[in-house]
Amino acid sequence: MALKITHSYLEDSIAVLRHYKGLAERAMAQVADEQLFTELDRESNSIAITVKHMAGNMRSRWTDFLTSDGEKPDRNRDLEFVGPPQTRTALMAIWEEGWACVLTSLESLTDADITRTVTIRGEAHSVMQAINRQVAHYSYHCGQIVLLAKHLGADGWTALTIPRGKSEDYNRRLLAGQASQR
Repeated sequence: MALKITHSYLEDSIAVLRHYKGLAERAMAQVADEQLFTELDRESNSIAITVKHMAGNMRSRWTDFLTSDGEKPDRNRDLEFVGPPQTRTALMAIWEEGWACVLTSLESLTDADITRTVTIRGEAHSVMQAINRQVAHYSYHCGQIVLLAKHLGADGWTALTIPRGKSEDYNRRLLAGQASQR
């Protein structure tokens, strides 16, 4: 994620969330369709289940974010962990719907909203606390998606960040770029 000086908590939060969304998408793009549904063991979630859970959480937390509890009465969290959509297209559709809830809601907020109070499961949070909670939650699950995709697609894996053994090359290019900007 490129450095961008910002004084807006919201702007930074949106950028961080978009970064993790992109990492997970680039990871999922590197696995075969059937691998999206692979569970490593009976206690593990597949990429598809993780996506379904995230989408359910996103819809619940970010629909009517400022005006209703973040745990919607129609959400059945337990069902998020069974029966994911059966195609990549359907899976990516719920992924995009979930992220649209998050990003649309965040982009509608102002910096003045940060200190407002919202509830999640009946518990009061400042808007900032609620955002922090979800940034942590989504980055955690995006990391799981990346780990699973890297494991499942190991033979043809392309690094999402600096490839192993390439840190020195990266640092040299970075320093050369900074020198040329002076």
